[in-house]
Amino acid sequence: MDHRHVMRALSGLLIVLFVAMISSTVVSVALPQIIGSLNGTQSQYTWVVTATLLASTASTPIWGKLADLFSKKLLLQISIGLFVISSIACGFAQSTGQLIGFRVIQGLGMGALQVLVQVIIAAMISPKERGRYNGYLGGVMAVATVGGPLLGGFITDTSWLGWRWCFFIAIPFTVVAFVMLTRTLHLTEIRRPDVKVDYLGASLIAAGVSLLLLWVTFVDNNFAWVSWQTGVMVGASLLILAAAVLVESRVKEPVVPLHVVRRRDPALAIIASLAVGMAMFGGAVFLGQYFQIGRGNSPTEAGLLTIPLMLGVLISSTVAGRLVSKTGKVKPYIIAGVVVLTLGFLGLSTIDHETSLVIVSLGMLAVGMGVGMSMQNLVLVVQNTVPFSELGAASGSITFFRSLGGTIGVSVLGAVLANQVATKIAAGLTELGIDPAASSSGGSTLNIAAMPPEIQEVVRAAYGDATGHIFLISAGIALVGVVASLFLTPTKLRDSVDL
Repeated sequence: MDHRHVMRALSGLLIVLFVAMISSTVVSVALPQIIGSLNGTQSQYTWVVTATLLASTASTPIWGKLADLFSKKLLLQISIGLFVISSIACGFAQSTGQLIGFRVIQGLGMGALQVLVQVIIAAMISPKERGRYNGYLGGVMAVATVGGPLLGGFITDTSWLGWRWCFFIAIPFTVVAFVMLTRTLHLTEIRRPDVKVDYLGASLIAAGVSLLLLWVTFVDNNFAWVSWQTGVMVGASLLILAAAVLVESRVKEPVVPLHVVRRRDPALAIIASLAVGMAMFGGAVFLGQYFQIGRGNSPTEAGLLTIPLMLGVLISSTVAGRLVSKTGKVKPYIIAGVVVLTLGFLGLSTIDHETSLVIVSLGMLAVGMGVGMSMQNLVLVVQNTVPFSELGAASGSITFFRSLGGTIGVSVLGAVLANQVATKIAAGLTELGIDPAASSSGGSTLNIAAMPPEIQEVVRAAYGDATGHIFLISAGIALVGVVASLFLTPTKLRDSVDL
């Protein structure tokens, strides 16, 4: 495809990516209000996010593999339809349990949209030229991530709209994208009728990861770290994942191609992407909660306060994308990105409920710049090493591991935050002369407005002070990405779509 036709098709793909991104960012800043109005708990707050990430993670390799086997355009249209239906269902949810269930279905659509956009762009544009177009991708991602919290805050604070419109708002964009792609996207499809999709391997991966995340959610609350429940859940999870590796090594068409992920550069890029995903998703998800519950800001104010994070993504992804296309080199920008990401999280690890917003903003800016420089370029490293026939599976694999990292990060950091908050609230209530066990409002629900003023202060201080701990863990995770990226081979990106 020439540049004119690429840009016409790319415009529809960018809207799809925008919709997938904004569906998370719009909801993220409204989530404290959503969970509060549905009388949900901190664990349910975490699972509204985790359910979407888990479904997206588990389905990503399947969508990637299907893209190698069937019409990429048809798959994209199906995933858009799935996303629209699930968004409507989320908007009409009447309880936290229903919302979590509908978010699982939405996660299937989001996983498909994210990986199929990557695969289709890779099918149209060579790796070296893709750096320039990745600048557009980074720009759209940044607009979605900057505009999403602001839009989510505005919708939540507007009395005649309310938080349910955070789910409905993406639907018109999705319909426009569907029409545009139907008219402008024309790919040469290679039919392969003799192939099979490895549903067993995908099911085992999903089951193993899900069981491990359930253990992370319940451990230290419902049962001890060293207990028979821990032994059963962790042991079963490891057995299921070992069985998944065995299946993937034997089937003809694996969803996660082991021969690709065993190679040095894809393996290192996947490890770095896993670390970046854990740090970014895990850290960013709780920023909206920090500003609203820990600092007492409104949803709109919380959206405005997260602008430095999104601004960092916008600037760094655009500049790094241009430089990658110009030089053909990608390793220096990945290393710089993960180092800045780590430093940003170290800065955020010092915050509490009274920290200067200037310090918080500088930390968020560094985190955003780190993500913008590293995330898309790690995908490029993997795509640069595989032939066209394996593009979908390879793209699906690195997206899968990045989403897996995000899912684990949200679950682990959410569990740490919940435990820290519970401990601090109990200590604060004791100081006030209130028995924590007898107080039903002592943090069991996120409906802060319904609490007495003195308990509100205890809960806000607990959330504000506990958030720094999870950013310190994020910094440690990001450091793994630094080590992995240092060992990447300093290769030049190829000029052709296929090897």
